[in-house]
Amino acid sequence: MTRQTELRGGGASLRPAAHEPSVLDNAVWAALDGPHAHLAERVGRAARYPDDVYAFAALADPADPAAWTDLHTLVGPGTTVRIKPVEEVPAGWEIVGGGVGVQLVATALRSEPAPEAVRLGPDDVPEILDLVARTRPGPFLRRTIALGTYLGIRDRGRLIALAGERLRPPGWTEISAVCTDPAYRGRGLATRLVRAVAAGIRERGDTPFLHAAADNTDAIRLYESIGFTLRRRSPILLVRSPGTSRGAARL
Repeated sequence: MTRQTELRGGGASLRPAAHEPSVLDNAVWAALDGPHAHLAERVGRAARYPDDVYAFAALADPADPAAWTDLHTLVGPGTTVRIKPVEEVPAGWEIVGGGVGVQLVATALRSEPAPEAVRLGPDDVPEILDLVARTRPGPFLRRTIALGTYLGIRDRGRLIALAGERLRPPGWTEISAVCTDPAYRGRGLATRLVRAVAAGIRERGDTPFLHAAADNTDAIRLYESIGFTLRRRSPILLVRSPGTSRGAARL
C-alpha cells in the first residue's frame, strides 16, 4: 500500500472515475494471468506471486467456489495469504486480518523524464530495502524489483527517493514504492519520480494507476493533486486456508 505523502503539484477534485475497464477490478489476477504470468505460481483459477516478490494471491472469480478450491491446492492447508478484492470467504476459510484500500487512476497526470533519476537494479536492493524500512511506502521484498522499472534519486551516492512499477494488468501499470528519505522531503522528489515512472509506462502504451490505504487521506489528496482520480475502494483480507498448517504462514 502506498503511504508516502510527500507529493506536490496542481489541483484536481476527488471524484470517482467513470467508464474504467473492469480489468482493474481484479488487478492482481489480471496481472498474474497476463503480463506477469511468467512470475505466477498457479493452480487453475488461483494464482499468487512468489513469497519474495509480492505477498498477494488472487482468484479469477472470488465468487467461484472452484477458484477457492484451487487456491487451497496452491497454498496448502493452514496457510495465511493476502488477497483482494474479496469480501467473503467460503466455509472453512478464516479471516485473520485485513483493511480497505483505494485505487486511483492517472487522468491528468503530467509525465516527463527526471534527468537526475537513475534506474535501479538487483545490486541496489539492499539500499532500497533500507529506505523502504525507514519510510514505509508499502511492501517491498527481495525480488519485488523484478516486477518492473524502478527509478531512484541519489545525493552524493546515497539513495534518497524511490518510485517504480508493480502490478501490470493488461493496458495498465501500477506505480508503487513511492518514498523519500525524511531529511529530503518537501523538495518534490517523489513527484518527479512518479512523473518519470509514468513517462515510461505511457511510452509502452499503458496507463498509470496506483493503490493507497483508504485511511491515508493525506496521500490520497496529494496523489489527486498531481493528476490521479479515485476510482474505487476495495477490501484487502488476510485469510487462512482450512486444515492444519504444513509450514510457515505466508505473511
